[in-house]
Amino acid sequence: MALAVASAAWQPAVSLGFTAALLAGQLSHSIPMMASNHWAIYIGSFIALGFILWTAPRRMRYVAAGANVVFAAIITFLMLSWRYGGGVGWYMPLHYGDRPMLMTYGWQLFALLLLIAGACAAAGLLLALAQERGNLFRARELAQSSLKETEIDLVVEQERTRIARDLHDVLAHSLAVIAAQADGTRYLSRDQPPAVLNALDTIARSARSALVDAQRVIEGVRDDGMVTPQPRLSDIKALIESMQRGSLNIHRSESGAPVELSTGQQLAVFRIVQECLTNALKHGGRGTDMRLHFDWTGPGLTLHAASAIGPVDQERLGNQAEPRIGRGLPGMRERAHLAGGWLTAGPDGEHFRVTVFVPYGSRDVCPAEDDAAPAEAEPPLMGTGLPRREAVEQGAAGRG
Repeated sequence: MALAVASAAWQPAVSLGFTAALLAGQLSHSIPMMASNHWAIYIGSFIALGFILWTAPRRMRYVAAGANVVFAAIITFLMLSWRYGGGVGWYMPLHYGDRPMLMTYGWQLFALLLLIAGACAAAGLLLALAQERGNLFRARELAQSSLKETEIDLVVEQERTRIARDLHDVLAHSLAVIAAQADGTRYLSRDQPPAVLNALDTIARSARSALVDAQRVIEGVRDDGMVTPQPRLSDIKALIESMQRGSLNIHRSESGAPVELSTGQQLAVFRIVQECLTNALKHGGRGTDMRLHFDWTGPGLTLHAASAIGPVDQERLGNQAEPRIGRGLPGMRERAHLAGGWLTAGPDGEHFRVTVFVPYGSRDVCPAEDDAAPAEAEPPLMGTGLPRREAVEQGAAGRG
């Protein structure tokens, strides 16, 4: 009976088999008959029934319930028959054979055993219902969570579609018109000075390049940015050449052996260089001297970018009453942080200097964690005694 209880939740059929083997062994006198005060051992069959109704499939539950009704009838016979036991302690023995004993006390004992079996069965069914209810609650919570995630994905996809449509409507047509007008004007004005022709050629090339970049952004927004080709370090050379045509005097230098950076780090370096060149042209004007140095000798790539400060910027830097911080420097700093490094920017004498460090390899760094880092761990600007954050606060006004 102990084996029947132990295997009820694991193998219901085996559990019923143990109980049946016990009763069959007693009926065949293979197992000695029990004393009158050992009748409680049979309750183990009903305890096993409770475990079966808790854990077994529906069909096995029906089989176990029917089998225990038969077991209760056999147990009643075994307990009352003078040939298989010494009777039951609370029933007076009748020495007239099995028939008078069963007719007098049989229905009472059988009803008591069925009552005990029903109580155990009810406990097993309640446990099964509670477990099923818990599973339903968990399934409902999972469905609600999946629904919320699906709604968020739908909103994000709709927003991507809207942004892609707006980018296409605002940029694509205008850039195409600018490129076409610049090419047409250049072809119709061949007798103009070379400086004018170079300017028109730069306008056309920049417009076409911006049109390609805008198309990449639009495709990236629609495709979640996973399959869109992004600029790499090898594209910096073409970027510098395009900005040198009648726009900037760029002097590029390099030290050390280049090391392969991750795709995200290469994109960050390209965008930072692009922003530096754009700011130099915006604030210094045409013909501004620009220096770019790529240092590969340290534990990561160190980029130094310096451009001459124009008269307008000098006047704005000297006027502390009108500070203005654009989006370019925060954007570059954010790209550097996401690439695992840092960025400093600020005036250095007659130049505006940007220093970027990107460690070798791919390393994701949260911007919030970088902002929380102590300022004394960051290197000072080249040529100044100011720490990074003080220089940025004093020199970033008007840049962006």
